[in-house]
Amino acid sequence: MDIELINKYFKLSPIQEKQMALAVELYIEWNQKINIVSRKDIEQIVERHFLHSLAIAKFIRFKAGTKVLDIGTGGGFPGIPLAIMFPETEFFLSDSIAKKIKVVNEIAMALDLENVTAEAIRAEEIKDKFDFIVSRAVTAFPKFMTFCKKKISGKEKNGMPNGIIYLKGGEFKSELKNYNKAEVLEISNYFEEEFFETKKIIYLPY
Repeated sequence: MDIELINKYFKLSPIQEKQMALAVELYIEWNQKINIVSRKDIEQIVERHFLHSLAIAKFIRFKAGTKVLDIGTGGGFPGIPLAIMFPETEFFLSDSIAKKIKVVNEIAMALDLENVTAEAIRAEEIKDKFDFIVSRAVTAFPKFMTFCKKKISGKEKNGMPNGIIYLKGGEFKSELKNYNKAEVLEISNYFEEEFFETKKIIYLPY
């Protein structure tokens, strides 16, 4: 499948272009065996999964050595596209569903993504600390925050405070009432496609 939509917004190296294109092909193949993304979404996987994940790369350019935890990664979103985009950033992709993590590991191996570790583990059981925690609408924001306790490092590497970067759509204003520091950014400021009109990034500095 064509990755022209990604090239529209990002300048990829030749290696990144190959990795993105191969990743899309692999997801389409795997989706026939294991339901990673919904059947109706597979035709728009580049826009609805890859580009959506890469909205985070418009918000922040992770520096080399940054450690990022993807909670509830499912089949590898947003972690896999971000790992392609930031090869010198360490990504730990977690999900409680083992068969999805199997797919993540197979895809990471096929793409030679040495900066990806993936494990079937509940978020509460993760003991390490990370600079940023990313996720894509796993649950309501207050519940998600319970998964993030004591997992953010206090040492900054990126010129902005470490914290949570959460992709979410729809109406969630009430979910943020107890999080005064939370910033909400419109993904439509980055991408012009209609799909992104209701999509946001929630950034909560540590």
